[in-house]
Amino acid sequence: MSDDIKDHIKTDDVIIEKEIKTAFTTELIAEGERFHATTASITTEDTTIRPIENEREEMPLPTEARTVFLGGLFLLAVLAVMYVAAEIVLPLVLAIVLKLLLQPVVRLLERIHLPRALGALFAIILLLVALAATISALTGPAAAWASKLPDALPQIQAKLAFLQRPIEHAQHMLQMVQGIGSDETLALPQAPAARSSNLMGAVFSGTATVAAGFLTTLVVLFYLLVSGETFLRRLVEILPRFAEKRQAVEISLHIERDVSAYLVSVTLINAVVGLATFLVMWLCGVENPLLWGVIAFVLNFVPILGAMVGIVVFLLASVLSLGVTWWALMPVGLYFCIHLVEGEFVTPMLMARRFTINPVAVILALVFWYWMWGVPGAILAVPMLAITKIVCDDIRPLRAIGHFLEA
Repeated sequence: MSDDIKDHIKTDDVIIEKEIKTAFTTELIAEGERFHATTASITTEDTTIRPIENEREEMPLPTEARTVFLGGLFLLAVLAVMYVAAEIVLPLVLAIVLKLLLQPVVRLLERIHLPRALGALFAIILLLVALAATISALTGPAAAWASKLPDALPQIQAKLAFLQRPIEHAQHMLQMVQGIGSDETLALPQAPAARSSNLMGAVFSGTATVAAGFLTTLVVLFYLLVSGETFLRRLVEILPRFAEKRQAVEISLHIERDVSAYLVSVTLINAVVGLATFLVMWLCGVENPLLWGVIAFVLNFVPILGAMVGIVVFLLASVLSLGVTWWALMPVGLYFCIHLVEGEFVTPMLMARRFTINPVAVILALVFWYWMWGVPGAILAVPMLAITKIVCDDIRPLRAIGHFLEA
């Protein structure tokens, strides 16, 4: 082959390489958002990406024991940090959940050409106004019910005195089954007397901790709403190939869309449950029905256990308002029917199989996160479990975990 032909071939290769290495800009639009990724790398011949739905059935399992052990150790380390640094981690987790909940509002405001910072500020102000209005509306009724309890409980106990003998008989039979003789007494440990000198200090300390956590949540929430996509853009810029960039953006948007849809759907369903409970209490003549509607709304964020607590609370409220009569069971029965319809028909129909979670996993998550973070952990347990399932469903190496959590 002559030198002229070789030079001609080299010249053609250089021209082709320059054409392939031209800079490109990828605009991926999802839910009104634009992601710009610019790079200057050689494109590969095969840039076809299989849809996420086609890969959903593939659930690879780790084949090396080392991978399993390292993953387990990493998970334990993360949980230990979340337990020790609960005062820091809990506001961050709450801010992330609220960001996913308020993201559709910010997107809607952005579509009407409102700057993203103003949209985020408006969404947070809307959240604060709703929270403040709810607290101000419920403070009076809650205080009134709290003042009724000391006088009403002895009256209820006197009216239910006919149940004392069956209860005592059942307790005696239980002691016999456990092998405890009738002459033996069960010594219960006495709680230590509370120190009045430290009471005010504990109250102020708890109030300061809650206020600091709430302020941290609001600050983090604002910046997540304004510039939460910065990490995604940096990830897109780091990845070397266009196929990987596109896949990262698709997975991120898919996870965010599914999680936001889940949180919004659950909030709307719980709001309907709260409204139905309000109407039931109002029609049955229970005092302060708005208070019980809000309580039903909050308790419905805690599946199974929330309904159990609600039945006890509403039974006590019905007895205090209507007296010890059969009519007092009507509000409780109707609330149970509302919860039954919501849990067995409405939620499965709206959520479909994509968002349904194994009830055993729900119970374990409630117990575990209540032990970790108390009542806030119990409220956040199911949203965090749903987020974990959605993330695992969209990331191929973790799909087996998502399938395990599925109902």
